[in-house]
Amino acid sequence: MTTRRPTIGPLIFVTIAVVLGAYFAFAAVQGEYGILQRVQIEAEIAQRSSERDALRAKVDRMANLTRRLSDDYLDLDLLDQQAREVLGAMRSDEIVIR
Repeated sequence: MTTRRPTIGPLIFVTIAVVLGAYFAFAAVQGEYGILQRVQIEAEIAQRSSERDALRAKVDRMANLTRRLSDDYLDLDLLDQQAREVLGAMRSDEIVIR
């Protein structure tokens, strides 16, 4: 009776398939384009969007103040407020309490 040795080919094939499967699964989760990286990028996008919106609001406010102090449209109350803050100016009939 002849004994047949088990062939090693299917074992190598299964081993290579498992290793490749594990590699691709790891890359899909933690790789450069993986799920975790995508979540991190989306969180950063949300943070940057909120920073952008805050900066836009600040720019809009500064544009409004600039327009109100322009030669075409002068807001005397704003001019008075700016003179008080920047120059430390006050009227002669005012009393300063420190």
